[in-house]
Amino acid sequence: MALARQDYIAPWWTYWLHNFPHVNFHFQAVDDAFKPEDAEYRQSLIFLACVSAVGLGLSLLVLSVYLTWLFCCRRVEDEDVKRPDTCCVTWAAVITGLVICSAVGVGFYGNSETNDGVYQLTYSIYNANHTLDGIGSKVGNTLDNMRVGLKEHLERLDEIFSPRGEYTKSLRFLQQMANNIIQQLTAMPDTSKLQVDLAAIADQTAYMEYYRWLTYLLLLILDLLICLVTCLGLAKHSRWLLAVIMVFGVLTLIMSWASLGVGTATAVGTSDFCVSPDKYIINQTKDSLSSDIAHYYLYCSQTLPNPFQQSLTIYQKSLTTMQIQVQGLLQFSVAVFPTAEKDLLGIQRLLNSSEFNLHQLTALLDCRSLHKDYVEALLGVCYDGVEGLLYLCLFSLLAACAFSVLLCAVPRAWTLIAIRDRNYDDIDEEDPFNPARRITAYNPGRSQVHSFCSYSSSMGSQTSLHPPLPTTSSTPEYMNQSMLFERNPRYENVPLIGRGSPPPSYSPSMRTTYLSMTDAQIRHFGTDLQV
Repeated sequence: MALARQDYIAPWWTYWLHNFPHVNFHFQAVDDAFKPEDAEYRQSLIFLACVSAVGLGLSLLVLSVYLTWLFCCRRVEDEDVKRPDTCCVTWAAVITGLVICSAVGVGFYGNSETNDGVYQLTYSIYNANHTLDGIGSKVGNTLDNMRVGLKEHLERLDEIFSPRGEYTKSLRFLQQMANNIIQQLTAMPDTSKLQVDLAAIADQTAYMEYYRWLTYLLLLILDLLICLVTCLGLAKHSRWLLAVIMVFGVLTLIMSWASLGVGTATAVGTSDFCVSPDKYIINQTKDSLSSDIAHYYLYCSQTLPNPFQQSLTIYQKSLTTMQIQVQGLLQFSVAVFPTAEKDLLGIQRLLNSSEFNLHQLTALLDCRSLHKDYVEALLGVCYDGVEGLLYLCLFSLLAACAFSVLLCAVPRAWTLIAIRDRNYDDIDEEDPFNPARRITAYNPGRSQVHSFCSYSSSMGSQTSLHPPLPTTSSTPEYMNQSMLFERNPRYENVPLIGRGSPPPSYSPSMRTTYLSMTDAQIRHFGTDLQV
């Protein structure tokens, strides 16, 4: 039966994903209908998941080739470079960081959307399970009333009314009406099996969704941490942080490609279901539900008759007839058989309880409640769920590409930091203008040795050196040194490298001043300034 669905329309992205090629391990096309129990269909989904393994292999191959070229071929070129160009590495790190942050934002949104869709699915399944539980409970209570409670009352009344044949005939008629009700209720489908299946599906889905959500959350946090540590490592020129980034970057690259494959396969499989969900459900329930019952609840159209209407009508008519019979017995037989009143009132209470169950059962068997849960489950899975999976796939793809670039930029940054450290340490220790030379701390027991940088800095714009002042026994040595340096004690015994200031620039006048120093000045300052 082909009916138009007015309440659920599959979104366009489900058709787009549904058109993805479905190929088994032998590269043969298979049917794209949702059949998870079919081995070839499962192979087609696994094949889609393995496509991401090709991307992972290409990424690792490109990374290996680049590292080989960087550490083997480019090392000779870098040895002759004094000030390498870091612009490319800087921009690569900035762009990669922006892409990773954008991908993480997309991932958080997709993870939330998928979780909302799965939650709506499980919530609808639990609601449908509650409805089926109510149907089974009402049917079971009514059958117990007719099979056990009514039978006990009729057996006692049969003994009481045995002298009067017309009363026993009424009792047999009551039993006949009760049998009609039992027959109609037992003809209804057993909801206990469906109830167990729905409960198991909901529990398993909620369990898997929790760990899926948690896994993606940890992956998103890991991506952010790697991005932050990368910025810190580049800012601090820390090679051990860059080494940590390389290790976790490769791990994250593998997880990104893996999540892309799993997400793609899951999205395609879900879309295959969303394109034609009615067909799959009818095939799954054909052993426990007839086709007219399945269509009634799946479509809930006014043109479709209620398959339980006839049974409910017979139930109501039989119950009404029984109530009339019991009311007549109460009116005429109690005066003759007073002991029968208790059992007749008991039967009347059972019939009233059965009538209450009939009204609730009629409402529960109506298609609107179960159909509403069915449509909400479809909307949750096929709209929010699949949309969230698409965003997660986009996140995985962006993260995989960004980390591929990052893993190429980090080794280059490593080599640049190594070149920087090498150039910093490659200074002639005999150079009198070496700013890296350390001056020993002041010691009152020995003469203080000054660097020429400190001495010349205190001279300002003077072109000649003052002669050394004589040292007397009453004048401390550090005071004479302060007087020598224009009585400015802030230059006393403080090398430029220790003050955190840059070294003075070389100029011809400074070297001329140094070469024109007298022997007395050289003896005073020691051999520290000799070329």
